[in-house]
Amino acid sequence: MNELLIESTQSSPAIRGDWEKGTLYMDGDSYPENSYELYADVVAWVSRFLKETSAPLTLELTLFYLNTSSIKVMMDIFDEMEEAFQTGRQVAINWLYDEENERVAELAEEFKEDCTFPFNIIGRS
Repeated sequence: MNELLIESTQSSPAIRGDWEKGTLYMDGDSYPENSYELYADVVAWVSRFLKETSAPLTLELTLFYLNTSSIKVMMDIFDEMEEAFQTGRQVAINWLYDEENERVAELAEEFKEDCTFPFNIIGRS
């Protein structure tokens, strides 16, 4: 389970975990019927990576919309990254967003407020 690949659907993002690079990519909308079911493998992948390696972990997010349950799962992932960061682990988030979609930037800013690790919000036109 070192590599992770979840194909996108109309209501869920494409997700790819690259163990060698220490990068988890998510791209698309996230409003599935059951976010915990969708993200169970993602949460497990992040947990395993943080426990089994000492390598840096970076999340590369290009998420356009998240429903409430997706937000809760993301908070769980970010909390785990925060715990790792507090023990000296290198972790970071790069959240790319379309500059015309201010809601996503505002959501990312809300997440960033709760994180002390590097959390970059990157607008693109």
